[in-house]
Amino acid sequence: MAPTKQPARLAAIDAVRGLVMIVMALDHVRDFVHRAAMQFSPTDLTQTTPAIFFTRWITHFCAPVFMLTAGLGAFFWWHGKRTRKQLSVFLLTRGLWLILLELTVMRVAYYFSFSAELPVLLLVLWALGLSMVALAALVWLPARVLAVLSVAMIALHNLLDPVNAAQFGRAAGIWNLLHQVGAFRVGPAPVLAGYSLVPWVAVMAAGFCLGRVFLLEPAARQRTLTRLGMAATAAFVLLRAVNIYGDPVRWAPQKSAIFTQLSFLNCTKYPPSLDFLLMTLGPALMAMAWFDRMRFGAANPLIVFGRVPLFYFVVHFYGAHAIADVLALFRYGSGALRFLFHPMPTAGGASELFPPDFGYDLWVVYAAWAFLVAAMHLMCRRYARLKSQRREWWWSYL
Repeated sequence: MAPTKQPARLAAIDAVRGLVMIVMALDHVRDFVHRAAMQFSPTDLTQTTPAIFFTRWITHFCAPVFMLTAGLGAFFWWHGKRTRKQLSVFLLTRGLWLILLELTVMRVAYYFSFSAELPVLLLVLWALGLSMVALAALVWLPARVLAVLSVAMIALHNLLDPVNAAQFGRAAGIWNLLHQVGAFRVGPAPVLAGYSLVPWVAVMAAGFCLGRVFLLEPAARQRTLTRLGMAATAAFVLLRAVNIYGDPVRWAPQKSAIFTQLSFLNCTKYPPSLDFLLMTLGPALMAMAWFDRMRFGAANPLIVFGRVPLFYFVVHFYGAHAIADVLALFRYGSGALRFLFHPMPTAGGASELFPPDFGYDLWVVYAAWAFLVAAMHLMCRRYARLKSQRREWWWSYL
């Protein structure tokens, strides 16, 4: 579809989504390539540097924007003269499809291995899929009720932080899936639930409710999005400054002023705290208002990536992993084959299987990221052109 035929409001959504997808690639390249990523968390203030911290922190915007825009996408799919029942069925089937992709296609992307002994990782596509399955039921609620429930879950879910999965005994895994990130077993298979249903489903549902704002006239929706974004950002600053509620980890004075600022910004992502969501969704809403005033060409990377998010997500993960393997082959020669088909330390692999200096400097991460994004731009343009020419129903799932 030509961008001139696409409503500006939809182009703004695609542009914000495309922007965070570009940033997302940086995080995944860092996971596979950066030397420090093999040794410590980039947000560990006892070991990180400001450059490493912000390379990770900027990517915090990705998951919240994915969830919010997925809800917006569901609203516009429904608004295209479809019934609520059709919407519910679509969300249910698409959600199950994303879960299947997480357990199969993405599993290979993480490990480059088909071994059944490796842990099952329940990450982004799992969270998107499970949230869609839940939203398939929630869309039957009146819009105002759903909006209130969504905001309430986002605002109050940190009250559940003291509840520990271990309290549930054999059912601990259920709590890991619902709210507390953690590992459990399903039979002999170890499972790591990296993304919980709560509060991600509320972010997606909030996006669905936000869809009505995009039906307003341009000036009104831009004004509304800006005000909502500013209010959320201000609420983050205030709530984080008070330092009593909003995040299970309090900020504290550090060894220097810059590290104290890092502590202030170092909000909990797993599961996303109220502070984390205010910090990320506030600027995202303001960015939507800003992009809504702009016009984008067909080849603009923000639009190209934003229109084919699933294709980009899956392919770029394989690309990031492949770049790491190619770099290792250049550096270690055939000796790299001894460890390349084992999970990397960033994916929970055994670090002793890898060379002690495995990984590369941060500038290599940025160079590899630029290369990957450029390659993805070419592939996504071709894929988007192909998809726009197809009318089969199943293309809506790709």
